[in-house]
Amino acid sequence: MSEPVREGGRSQAIFLPGAVMPAELAYADLVRELGPDVDARPKELELYAGSEPPAGWGLQTEVEGIRRLADEAGFERFHLVGYSGGGACAITFCATYPERLASLALNEPAWTGNEGLSEDERELWAEFERIMALPPEQMMPEFVRIELEPGAELDPQPEGPTPPWMATRPAGLKAFMGAFKRSPLDIERLRAFDRPVLYTICGRTNQRIVRPPAERLARTFPDFTLEVFEERHHFDPPHRAEPKRYAQSLRTLWERACVRP
Repeated sequence: MSEPVREGGRSQAIFLPGAVMPAELAYADLVRELGPDVDARPKELELYAGSEPPAGWGLQTEVEGIRRLADEAGFERFHLVGYSGGGACAITFCATYPERLASLALNEPAWTGNEGLSEDERELWAEFERIMALPPEQMMPEFVRIELEPGAELDPQPEGPTPPWMATRPAGLKAFMGAFKRSPLDIERLRAFDRPVLYTICGRTNQRIVRPPAERLARTFPDFTLEVFEERHHFDPPHRAEPKRYAQSLRTLWERACVRP
C-alpha cells in the first residue's frame, strides 16, 4: 500500500459532512485553510443523490461511495475526516476497509455502534426516535434542542429564503436514524486499526451525547487522541467555526500517520 501522498507531496484526504449542510459549503473554509498541499475532496452524501433517500440506502451505501471516490481519485491510502452523520459513515468505512486509511478524524460522530451502550445512552436514543417521528416543523427545533448544552444557542440564521437543499434534510435525518438502529459495527476490526485517530468534541454540545462514545472509543482504538473545542457546539463545529485550529489538528494527525510504517 503506498503512502498517503501524491506526486509533489500532497496529502490525500476525503471529508464527509453531517446530515444537514452540503459538503462543499461545510468544508469550504477548512479546505482554504489547508491550502494547496492537500488534495482535499469534500464528498456529498449518497443519501442526497436525489430528492428522496435512495431505495435500500444504508451506511454501507455511503461506505461504497467513499471507496468509489477514492478509487477514482487514485487514493490508495488516504486520510478520512467525518462530522456527525458523516462521522458515522467514516467509522463504518474504517471497520470495512481499514487498510485504505492512513488516519481517521471523527468530529462528534452521530453514531459509533450499538454495543456497550449505557442506560442513559439508550434513553437518549429513545428520545431521538421520538423526535424523528415528529412533523418536520417540530422535528428540527427539537433535534437542535437535544443536541445542545443548556444555555448554548444557535447563531442567528441568515436572512433570505431557506436553501432548497433543506427540503430533503428531515427525510435524511430519519434515514440516518433507521440506519443506525439496524447497522452492525465490527468493534474487533476497530480494535485492530493501528493508524492514528483524532476524535473531537465540543464543550457546548450536550455532554450526555458526546462524552460516552468518546470514552468508549478511547478504549477501543490503539492510537486515539481526544481534542475538545470548549466554545463550540454541534451546529457550530470546528471545521466551520475554527478552521485554522482544526486544520492544524489535522496536519498534526497526518504528520504522525506519515511516519508510521
